Amino acid sequence: VQLQASGGGLVQAGGSLRLTCSASVSSFSFTTMGWDRQAPGKQRELVASITDVGIRNFADFVEGRFTISRDNANNTAYLDLNSLTPEDTGVYYCYVERHGLRLDGEGTLVTVSS
Repeated sequence: VQLQASGGGLVQAGGSLRLTCSASVSSFSFTTMGWDRQAPGKQRELVASITDVGIRNFADFVEGRFTISRDNANNTAYLDLNSLTPEDTGVYYCYVERHGLRLDGEGTLVTVSS
C-alpha cells in the first residue's frame, strides 16, 4: 500500500488549505484514515482521524478549525485546514489502519506565515 499526501504549501495566517491523501489500494479496507503532523523541533502528534463508519476524532488544538473526510470511491482522505495560524506549520503525514496494522505515508509541508 502506498499513500501519497499532497496539498501543502505556504499560506498566510487565517488562510486555508486542503490536504489530500491518496491510497494505491481500495480504501474500503481501511478501518481508519488519519493525519498526524510534526512541527519543527516537536514530536509528531495526531491531528485528526476518521473511521470506516464516519466517526471522527480531532486533537484538542484543532478547536473546530479543521475537518476530515474520506471518499472511498476514490481511495482518498481529505483534511481541510481553516483559520490557520503559524503554530500549524509543520509536515502533515497521512496514515491508514488496516487489519490491525498502521501504514504511514509521506508528508506534505504546510507553512503558515504571520
